[in-house]
Amino acid sequence: MKSAYELALERMESEGIERPRDEAFSDEVLAEMGEIRQRAEAKLAELEILHSKKLAETLDPVAAQEQERNYRAERERIESRRDRDIKTLRSGPGE
Repeated sequence: MKSAYELALERMESEGIERPRDEAFSDEVLAEMGEIRQRAEAKLAELEILHSKKLAETLDPVAAQEQERNYRAERERIESRRDRDIKTLRSGPGE
């Protein structure tokens, strides 16, 4: 299964946008980026499992909609933090 990052890279390439060049980064930075992505994917997987469980237990449609809004907001928060942390690593120290 491809990660969201890999899918985004493929979409960029299909639109004629060149992939970011990871070889410009040190092994340590690449490892840190990988760890950031891995932690985010783990959090997203956990969130998905908990969300599915809560939805299965919820009979009230209004409560289900609220749960769905909370799920989307938390998912967006996790993805935004991941993207921000990677952007910080890409821009280098002190920038």
